Amino acid sequence: MSDIQFARRSHNRIFVSSRPDHVFEGWKGDNECWLFVSPHDDDIALGAGLHFIAGIESGVKTHAVVATIGSGYCRLEHKDTIAQIRREECRKSFEIYGLPPENLHLLDYWSTDILQNLGRRFTDKPDSPTAIAGADGFQNTFTWLIREVRPTRVFLPSQTDIHPAHKAVHEEFIISVFHAQGKIWPELGEPISKFPRLYEYATYSDYIEPPTHQVKTSPDLLERKLEGIAAYKSQEQIEALVVNVRSLGPKEYIREMGFKLFNPQQYDALFE
Repeated sequence: MSDIQFARRSHNRIFVSSRPDHVFEGWKGDNECWLFVSPHDDDIALGAGLHFIAGIESGVKTHAVVATIGSGYCRLEHKDTIAQIRREECRKSFEIYGLPPENLHLLDYWSTDILQNLGRRFTDKPDSPTAIAGADGFQNTFTWLIREVRPTRVFLPSQTDIHPAHKAVHEEFIISVFHAQGKIWPELGEPISKFPRLYEYATYSDYIEPPTHQVKTSPDLLERKLEGIAAYKSQEQIEALVVNVRSLGPKEYIREMGFKLFNPQQYDALFE
């Protein structure tokens, strides 16, 4: 296995280890499972490719979900075939990263219809590729997927990202985690027993607060990350982001998010 070093910053201390179970809090042993969420096919590769590869190389059961079918094209000759082109590029990229094909979840929502996909609604088109248990929408699909995969950690696009699709997927997935833990919509599977820990990765925009985790790898894993990005040959507009990836070198940052439910009792002392 290539050299990998994980690090976590907490309370003015830095914990460093080649083993993820020594760095990531609340490790679940054999039940540890990472789910990376990607609004578009190339977002994981760009924003969290090293963490993704490092997890797989470390033996962590890993899944990826791509929320939308890419419809952005840079050449007119791709206008009518871009969806199939990008699907093939996506499968190739995750194959380079070592993800088992059965752990790649490609959803069939169009990237140009983000607002129409919010929430959950019953559908009169049961044969729709996005319909599950007679309903449709991101919250329906994400709730089902969380209950199916049962991840212990979820990696999401940053909440501050300027891309509206990234914001929408971030918000829809987090509320779906809340749904998946409860008893709502029982036809979507058995509720999860605990909330997974949540992390965000950055593609376009910076974090709202400094990152909490870093991974450093040997140069060969950076080259594999770049090879996975290069698989998206049709997406010529990401060249500037690739420059950032290469200039940073074989390291990457993510930020753990809190999932803190409201408890009014915590404010009692303020009024005593």
